[in-house]
Amino acid sequence: MNWIDEVNAKLKHGNQILFSKDSECLQGLKASLDRLDRRIVILWAFDFADKSVKQLAEKYPDENRPAEALEAARNWAEGKVKMRYAQRKILDCHAFAKDIDDKADIAICHAIGQACAVVHTQGHAIGYPMYDLTSIVLKRGVNNCAEEVNARIQKYMERLCFWTEHIECYHGEWAGFILKQQR
Repeated sequence: MNWIDEVNAKLKHGNQILFSKDSECLQGLKASLDRLDRRIVILWAFDFADKSVKQLAEKYPDENRPAEALEAARNWAEGKVKMRYAQRKILDCHAFAKDIDDKADIAICHAIGQACAVVHTQGHAIGYPMYDLTSIVLKRGVNNCAEEVNARIQKYMERLCFWTEHIECYHGEWAGFILKQQR
């Protein structure tokens, strides 16, 4: 089933998330995320989360929970804070989604939370595109989003290639638990 048919079926059933880890359009990305060094995937996730945080900040300038979640996740990845602190900030970001009505923005909040949770487990990485693409569909409408969705999937792959080739450009610290799990 192509992704447009999948999205239409999910919309018809009232689903809030319009893509899944099994969505055909995400299989190449998922395979790459599953096999790459965890540090690469974390940097990739933070890269996209940062853009999403800025996007929400434009619309909700007095809201800090998404930015705080990303900062906490970055600090957690560097070993500067413990998991419980970062986890609380990530959950606060998800809670912000309950405080707003715009379904596309709600999806972005959850995308940020998924990106931040990649520090805990690499499997959360595919959650970012699931929610991010859902947001695009909700903003543009299923009949007007194909070009943007396809371009966004391509951008995910391009940034993953960038971080694969430029991991040495990151000069931050890595927490011991992340270094132990290098691939």
